[in-house]
Amino acid sequence: MSQLKNPAPADHEHHVQVRRAAIASTIGTTIEWYDYFLYGTASALVFPHLFFPDVSPYIGTLAAFATYFVGFLARPVGAAIFGHWGDRIGRKVMLIVTLLMMGISTALIGVLPGSATWGDAAPIILILLRVIQGIAVGGEWSGSVLLSMEWGDQKRRGLMGSWPQLGVAIGLILSTGLMSLFNGIFGKDAFLSWGFRVPFLLSLVLVAIGLYIRLKIMETPQFSKVVSEQTTTTAPLLQVIRRFPKEIILSALLRMSEQMPFYVVTAFVLSYMTSGSNGHDYTYNFVLIGTLIAAAVEFVLVPLFGLYSDTIGRKKIYAWGAAIMGVWGFIYFALLDSGVTWLAFVALCLGLVPHAMQYGPQASIIAESFPTNLRYTGAGLGYQLSSIIAGGPAALIATWLIHQFGTGYAVSGSPRVQWRAHNGTPATSDRLASV
Repeated sequence: MSQLKNPAPADHEHHVQVRRAAIASTIGTTIEWYDYFLYGTASALVFPHLFFPDVSPYIGTLAAFATYFVGFLARPVGAAIFGHWGDRIGRKVMLIVTLLMMGISTALIGVLPGSATWGDAAPIILILLRVIQGIAVGGEWSGSVLLSMEWGDQKRRGLMGSWPQLGVAIGLILSTGLMSLFNGIFGKDAFLSWGFRVPFLLSLVLVAIGLYIRLKIMETPQFSKVVSEQTTTTAPLLQVIRRFPKEIILSALLRMSEQMPFYVVTAFVLSYMTSGSNGHDYTYNFVLIGTLIAAAVEFVLVPLFGLYSDTIGRKKIYAWGAAIMGVWGFIYFALLDSGVTWLAFVALCLGLVPHAMQYGPQASIIAESFPTNLRYTGAGLGYQLSSIIAGGPAALIATWLIHQFGTGYAVSGSPRVQWRAHNGTPATSDRLASV
């Protein structure tokens, strides 16, 4: 009888670690994206007034979104730095460092005086803190995805990889919800003056929770096997660029159809619908609540599409999402510009549905394209490189297009690289997934 019971503790411990890994990766990415999205919301609503008060609203918005872009430029740098060490010494340590970097830099933004107090030094320091945010989130994503995927059931990699992706939806819910709450409590003037700072400072509380959970996680069994077999490499970055350049480039192109629209829907639209200069003069809370509901819808759909990708296939789910996104952009701006309040609100609430179809299976598609000993670096680089040409300039380009052409259809028709760029690669991904 005792011999039959012996395996139970080890099996139980493994299941405990799987649950902890899924929770830790999701909570960790939630905190990282909460901090990151706070900046995006503030860039649209607050920073033009606080850091660029002496220019026109159009130039102030451009300048604020330019500082927003800086964080995206830093993300591949973070992917390279943390990927290098994540593939050499492990996933867990890197995820603790990125969490601390993000939390501290976000809290400092929350106490940073504006240009009226510190002059030109204020926007310069804001940019530096944004760079730190970008480096941190650049190293966070792939580590969190691997923590969940490498502990979980390998037949359910789509589902396990979707849990960290939920951090985007939850982070957006928390950041948008708190911004909406404090804007409602304090009113517009007090919110622009100091009320917006409270959500930034609350980041420290979330970081403390995240650290407590992550410190309890063991290193993933797949990476531990790499260490025991002594197959780690001393130069992961150079190795992955030399051996898998195609997979890195295709992973970046894969994201184009979801990343640029995502930041149009979650950041640019806040300015577009509240500025008054585009024929829209909705309240901050109207747009924030619509974005909050959109994030809640995505929260439900991301793991659902991740699960479906394990049965229907990742390519098929992703292709549907990319195709729908191509059409949705025109419908989205038609509803926003309809002049009918409830139609505009419906557009805000449904804005992220095509994104969820792609984001659910995306982590597993990218991570499966690289072997375990190079996966942190390869997946991180592929994921974050698209930030430079898609996510980062999205709000800037959209603002310029609206200024030039005066219609949201100009944003809808902006060029996108769709799923077709990734066709033909699954055989490579399947081969590497077994390594």
